[in-house]
Amino acid sequence: MKVKKAVIPAGGWGTRDLPATKAMPKELLPIVDKPAIQYNVEEAVKSGITDICIILSPDKDIVKKHFSTNERLERHLKNGGKKYEQKLEEVQKISRMANFTYVIQEKAMGLGHAVYLAKDFVNGESFAVLYGDDVIIGDIPCCKQVCNAYEKYGLGTVAIKEVSDEFIVKYSSMKCKNIKDNVYSITDMKEKPSLEDKFSNFSILGRCVLPFEIFDILESIPKGQGGEYQLTDAMAVLAREKGMIGIDFLGSRYDMGSKIGILEAALEVGLKHPEVKDDLEKLITKLAQKINS
Repeated sequence: MKVKKAVIPAGGWGTRDLPATKAMPKELLPIVDKPAIQYNVEEAVKSGITDICIILSPDKDIVKKHFSTNERLERHLKNGGKKYEQKLEEVQKISRMANFTYVIQEKAMGLGHAVYLAKDFVNGESFAVLYGDDVIIGDIPCCKQVCNAYEKYGLGTVAIKEVSDEFIVKYSSMKCKNIKDNVYSITDMKEKPSLEDKFSNFSILGRCVLPFEIFDILESIPKGQGGEYQLTDAMAVLAREKGMIGIDFLGSRYDMGSKIGILEAALEVGLKHPEVKDDLEKLITKLAQKINS
């Protein structure tokens, strides 16, 4: 069954990025000239997704505006003639990329709660989840890699990477076994384990495809880490009962909830951006000389 729907949870406070996120949602923080969440939407669309549900907190209406038509701006660009033709095309395609639905998460109660709010949108189908904090860029969209595996194996699938002990206690830990190449079977997982309790150093990083039955599990699980409903806890039940698939994905992942992650994304994307790459390379070389002097 082809995966056509995706959920992007984007209702968090962005506390790690304060004060920048006091008024500006972290999902709209720019990576060169596009907000972070647009990279996720583009990734989903390139993966065959046609319908996207974005979960927002009540004060993030500006995210809706970004993916809506701005008639005044488009009129201004049209009046500018050839000078703004490319910019007009870029702006217009944003609202046309997918069919957008928005659901408000009145109170931040965890990723599991955020995903559960999309139950009516999903409407009995399997669906992708693209974590709002994670931007993943690569030649093959990470979401597509996960969707392809889900369609092949018929089991819930997550994007995984090996991380250091420093991060395994902040993320999740997979009980997994290699099947072949970059494909793993997963039979259990833990959210934010202690080092003594970890299964392995493989962790979920930002993408998964889940069957509709995950909603029944989300209804039954208690609150987990941080007193919130954790999606990992629901997926752990699915892994133990039916098994799941892990894909050691290809691509570079940037944590947009981290200051260094934001800087890393800006630099690496900037070095490939046709408008700024040459000047940025000169700037980095100049700064490197200062550091080494």
